[in-house]
Order: sequence, then C-alpha cells, then structure tokens
Amino acid sequence: MPFFNKIYLKVIKYFNNLVRDVTVISVSVPEKLLERVENSIREQGFANRSEIVRQALRTFIMESRSLRELEGEIAASITIIYERDAKKGQISEIQHSFGDIISTFLHAHIEEDYCLEVIVVKGEADNIRKLVDAFRTNEHINQIKVSILKAPKNKRQQT
Repeated sequence: MPFFNKIYLKVIKYFNNLVRDVTVISVSVPEKLLERVENSIREQGFANRSEIVRQALRTFIMESRSLRELEGEIAASITIIYERDAKKGQISEIQHSFGDIISTFLHAHIEEDYCLEVIVVKGEADNIRKLVDAFRTNEHINQIKVSILKAPKNKRQQT
C-alpha cells in the first residue's frame, strides 16, 4: 500500500471516531437570536454554529453545577434580560413568589424592546436555586446571569 494511502486511511479513521463521539441534535431558535449567533460566530471566531452551541452548553452546565453545589445562606445578584412586551405579570409573579429572599431590584429599559433587571437576593442556597430555575425556565427571559457571593458565617470583629 503506498505511503499516501496509509496516511489517508488513518485520517479517515480519526475523523470517523470523532463523528461517532458526537450526537447530532436539532435546535429551533427565533430569527433574531439566530442573527445574533451568526454575528457572534463572525466576531468571536467560532468555527461554526455547532461550536458556539457546544460552548454555550458547557458554560450553562458549569454555572448550574456551581449553583447546585452551594449550601447554607448565600447572597447573589441575578441579572435578567427579557423582551419588553413579555407578559408583565409573569416576571413579577416569580419575584413576588420569592419576596422573602429578594432584597432589592433595579429595572431598566436597555433598548427599545428589552428590559434588564438586576435582583439582589440573600437566603438559603436552595431557595435561590429555585428562583433561578423559575427564571431559567420562563420563555420570556432571553438571558440570565447569576453572580454568587457566599454570605459570611460570622460577623466581622471590630478592632
């Protein structure tokens, strides 16, 4: 067998192994979101749509795992972005359901069609997880970011 054919067969075998390790899924997204994905691919140098989706999934899993591992009392900020014409009651209903852990929030119109809210929370990690899950599963919320600060166990000693 000529040298070139051996190399060619090794390359084909390598790529076949890669393909076997990948499962193809289908994802439906709104046109506006797809445009933003395409812009991000160009601007950030992703190879293709699959690569940007894989990266987004890795980030989501990592952030979810970090939140799931926390115990006890914590403080956090939750930033959400949603379309302005979202059913106004749904977002506020979620907030009212968790009023005991929400310290304060800020609402701003960041673009003509979008609202941004920063919600400061303090309470048991389990309750904060439930609030974040309620936001994550709400179809009107376009983005969510959680920043966690573990609350101190003891008060600072004065010196």
